[in-house]
Parts: sequence; C-alpha cells; structure tokens
Amino acid sequence: MALDRIRAGRAARSLIFYGLRGVGKTVLLTTIRNHAEGEGLVVVAMEAPENRSLPAMLVPALRAALLKMDRMKQAGQKIRRALSALAGFVKPRVSYEGFEVALDFDVEPGLADSGDLESDLADLIRAAGEAAQEHGTAFVLAIDELQYVPEDELAALISALHRANQLQLPITLVGAGLPQLLGQMGRAKSYAERLFAFVPLGPLDRAAADDAIRVPLQHEDADITEGALAAIFAATQGYPYFLQEWGKHSWDLADASPINEADVADASVAALAELDASFFRVRFDRLSPAEKRYMRAMAELGEGPHRSGDIAEAMGVKVNTVAPTRNSLIRKGMLYSPAHGDTAFTVPLFGAFMRRAMAAA
Repeated sequence: MALDRIRAGRAARSLIFYGLRGVGKTVLLTTIRNHAEGEGLVVVAMEAPENRSLPAMLVPALRAALLKMDRMKQAGQKIRRALSALAGFVKPRVSYEGFEVALDFDVEPGLADSGDLESDLADLIRAAGEAAQEHGTAFVLAIDELQYVPEDELAALISALHRANQLQLPITLVGAGLPQLLGQMGRAKSYAERLFAFVPLGPLDRAAADDAIRVPLQHEDADITEGALAAIFAATQGYPYFLQEWGKHSWDLADASPINEADVADASVAALAELDASFFRVRFDRLSPAEKRYMRAMAELGEGPHRSGDIAEAMGVKVNTVAPTRNSLIRKGMLYSPAHGDTAFTVPLFGAFMRRAMAAA
C-alpha cells in the first residue's frame, strides 16, 4: 500500500525494521524488494558494511538502477539529469576510501557537486526521484544493516528523503537494522520519527512458534508432540532463525512421526554444535581479546540486559576503564543499550555461547 502511494506521488512514510539478530529483518526486506520489483518499481538494494561510506555503496547501485531504467524506456530529460547529478556527486568524493566507480556522464555545474554531503545527496535523491516520476515508476532504496552507516551520513540520507517527501517525489527507503538504529536516527535528525515508520521485530510467541514448526510437518504428513514443541520453544525462545535450526535437526534426527522430546534433545545437541561453529563463531572471531573478556563477564551475569557498572564490577575494574570496549562492541553491532546505562546482546543466546566458548576469568 505504501509503495502504491509513493508511485502515485502521495506522501507515505519510509519503513525501518529493527530488532535483534535472527528475527527475520533481512528476509522481510528481501520479500519487500521482490514485491516492489514485481510491481515494476526500481529497487536500489545494498547492505551497509562496516567502515565504508554511504556514497561508496550508494553510487554504484544507483548508477546501475538508472542505467537499467534507461534501457527499459527511452531516456528522458530527467534520467539524463539524474545521471549528471550522479557524476557531479562523485567528482568531489573520489578520495573516499573504497570509492571506485567510473561515470561517463557530463557534470551539470552546481548539481550535487558542492562537496557538502547533505546538500549534494539531497540533489542526487531529488534528481533520481524526478527521473522515476518522469517514467511513471518509483525508486525504493532497500538498505540492510543501517546501523553501520555513520551518523553524519545517516543525517544526510534522512535530510535528502525528507526533501523528496516534501516534493512528493516517488522515492522511499525500506531499511533494516539492530535496535540501536532508532537512537542513531534520532540523534542524526530529530524529525526522523515523523519521516519513518519504525517497525519492531522480535521473537514469536508460543502459538506462532508452534505453528512455525507444526505446519511444515503437517505438509509432509508428519506431526510433533506437545512436549517436543515446548522443548523447542524453551531452547529457541521463539527466535525465527533458531526455530528453523531446531526444526531442521529435529526432522533430520527423528526416526518416526510424531517427533518427540527425545528427538528434540538430540536435535538440540546438533543445532548448538552447528550454531557454535558458524552463526556464533563468526561473530566471536571478530572480537578483540578485551572485547571477548567484556562479553564473557557479561555472559556470567546472564542474558541481560545488565547495568554497565555491574559488568565492570564483575571484571574487577572501574566503569570508565572498560567504556571504550563497550562502545567498540556497540559499533560492531554486538551489543546495544536498551536504556541509559544498560547493556544487552544483539545476538540472542549469545551469553550461553560465551559461557561454552570461554572459561570464566
């Protein structure tokens, strides 16, 4: 419905999905992207990596989208202007680390070439929106892992979308990120809460979790006992990614239908071994020794959230001594602060993994 409103030139808030790891943000973003493309909209999809600028990831994707639109329909004046805006945007930014793109379009002096990111991005987004409007379509920016975008660049993006919204141009953002994204966007621009619809994603409740396991089994003419469902819910806490893992291993290891509690017990061993070797381990290996010690101390206190002072006390140090470590873990997307002074894992069940992976200090 929001995409239809955008294409028709009517105001609609951009969407931001936020939540912990493993709740389905990326899957939902992909579904919306596929739907938008199926409706003939132009999707600019990207994942914001750490330590790379917004311009560096936006320009190649936007260039490809504009050229695709150019091939689909006879190029009009607005699309040529958008490509000129892209060239102007790149010109003063060739020094950005990782910024590699070749643009064979003439620069229109004064269009997106001032060197001021907020002003230039507004020009670029406006030009892209006008090109989409001329072609009777809409641009959808689908950006995952938005929490990694630096706040000054996030501010420029929000400002550009705000201007496009005021002009009723058919361009919108559908984004996803970790819980800290709300605070980042609010700090970047105070009006972000009016421009975006923030949609929280979390674990499934017991009924929905049971259906997520039982319904696929019924499609295979199989079933599962109530005790087994309860065991899966207790192990996964209702998080969709973990439900998939426990469902897969329960199916693989069960000898017959219905799947029972003993099957789930075997599945738990297999699922945890696989998660420890991949889902958890890939995140653990990104941590410095100091960061690992901080998270191990935090894990000893339980899943959290925990007061920063309590974590420091568990480590036998003062809060200000480990504050840089905490901040680094938040930047890496491993922790977030649900309330002032509180700290929590962004990866469900990570505390239990830390207790398995490291001995207590």
